[in-house]
Amino acid sequence: MNPLTIKKINRTLAHLCLIIASFFFIIPFIWLVSTSLKPLTQIFTFPPEWIPHPFQWSNYSRAVEYIAFWTYLKNTAVITIVSTIGVIISCPLVAYSFAKLEWRGRGVLFFVTLAVMMIPGQVTMIPLFLLFTKLGWVGTALPLIIPQFFGVPFYIFLLRQFFLGLPDALREAARIDGASEFRIYLQIMFPLAKSAVLAVALFQFMGSWTDFIGPLLYLTNEPTYTVSLGLQQFQSQKGSEWGLLMAVSTLMTLPVIILFFFLQKTFISGITFSGIKG
Repeated sequence: MNPLTIKKINRTLAHLCLIIASFFFIIPFIWLVSTSLKPLTQIFTFPPEWIPHPFQWSNYSRAVEYIAFWTYLKNTAVITIVSTIGVIISCPLVAYSFAKLEWRGRGVLFFVTLAVMMIPGQVTMIPLFLLFTKLGWVGTALPLIIPQFFGVPFYIFLLRQFFLGLPDALREAARIDGASEFRIYLQIMFPLAKSAVLAVALFQFMGSWTDFIGPLLYLTNEPTYTVSLGLQQFQSQKGSEWGLLMAVSTLMTLPVIILFFFLQKTFISGITFSGIKG
């Protein structure tokens, strides 16, 4: 058989397997959207009715009226955007230092970074809470934002792998032209790592947008709640209103899906290169 034909068959089979596997991930989302548009009488019918009749669009308007949805959305957006900016500022800089700069104790400190990455979050939860209580930050969004400006171990590791794959000849040429190390990083290395940095930013955006434990621990005043806490509050007050709950959940999920849809190529290339280089 022609090698080109074999390659096409293998590619077709691979895509077929991926399409089949994708159904296991997309069906829950389809059910979520479908339920958000159903009247209460259709939600628990068996067999399930995937297409609502009629479409209950009023579920969305009613859902955002029952809770302070727009306030929660604003709080979530502020925390997510600022924490993502913090990751973009801190993590590439630290990763570049680990990958390209020679300084005493670099290996030891990188080993400590990897060790911290392997510690479960539950272990550090209480010490961090006590620390933020001493600082007077509990009740504000600061514990969810400020730590990101000091680096996240997993993101640092991921970006270090990418920087290791960049040629040192670029740095040497820039240094001959009189560029400082920080200028080399800012004008040469950082732009080259754009795909990996965007992948890290997307990771942080999704993690911060959907975070529940962090806001539950540190946000004690209702005006500072995020959407995830608002969903929990909605469920405790209107637990039987499943259509409204699914409507709010759909609104919370959409920004992440839209962002990933537009950045998927950059995200995949950043993850690929970070994984195979170094």
